[in-house]
Amino acid sequence: MRVLKLILIAIALWPAAPSWAQVSAPNAAGVSVGHFHYHVHDLDATKRFWVALGGVPARKIGTTDVIKFPGVLILLEEDEFLGGAEGSVIRHIGFRVPNLVHTLQTVEAAGYKVQVNPSATPPRTGYAFTPDGEEIEFFQDGRENVTFVLDGGKRDPIAERHNQTLTVPIMSHHIHFLVPEGKVAEAKTWYVKMFGAVPGKRWNYEAADLPGMNLNFSEAPGAGAPTKGRALDHIGLEVRNLEAFCKTLEARGVTLDQAYAKGEGGLGQAFLTDPWGTSIELTEGLRPQ
Repeated sequence: MRVLKLILIAIALWPAAPSWAQVSAPNAAGVSVGHFHYHVHDLDATKRFWVALGGVPARKIGTTDVIKFPGVLILLEEDEFLGGAEGSVIRHIGFRVPNLVHTLQTVEAAGYKVQVNPSATPPRTGYAFTPDGEEIEFFQDGRENVTFVLDGGKRDPIAERHNQTLTVPIMSHHIHFLVPEGKVAEAKTWYVKMFGAVPGKRWNYEAADLPGMNLNFSEAPGAGAPTKGRALDHIGLEVRNLEAFCKTLEARGVTLDQAYAKGEGGLGQAFLTDPWGTSIELTEGLRPQ
């Protein structure tokens, strides 16, 4: 009876239509990381995976399922895809948690594959794998590979979150790009120029920070495959005054793959591809104004 009572209380408190309010507030340029859009083979199994990680189901965007985390949204669409992150310009996305071992044990108990990086004792990094084999990285909070230092010793109140103690069970942390040899500095500069990311280093990686996610850049032999059509099809940036922002991008030499338009439920949308093959959706409306 006690268990039933707790379930009924939880149902009563659960919002009828959860909002998308987990998207981070924007930087000075009006930009934050909004979402990651995955194509999956088994929608129900993949939703259970993200919930096991600590995500919370939110109302759909059209027919697309949404799982929200502090800082970002995960969008899931059941569809065929060309391949996973292996060989792609995006290696993985990462989160930080208060207790790495506990998190991985919880995910493993839910029936999903996990892996601990044995390079440190106690472990500071681990991985969980989606039903389609996509790698999601986890960091133990407080370890040196979590922190972010701005170039030139500057400070930024938004980026400073990486250097503060975690106050929630899980927090979005980084996206790891693999760009051709000799292109790391160029990629970092491009995201700083186009989206107002603040430049710095995350541990040993050249990085740039946007609200919601730290962008990390590493070299890889050759060119990675474009993300479009793969399991992680595109990343999403939420942008204030999107129509005007798109005009600014075009003035800076960016060619949009899809021009600004109003989509499902009045959501502003545009698409572009970065110079290294990352498909980027620009949205306005995922974060309540």
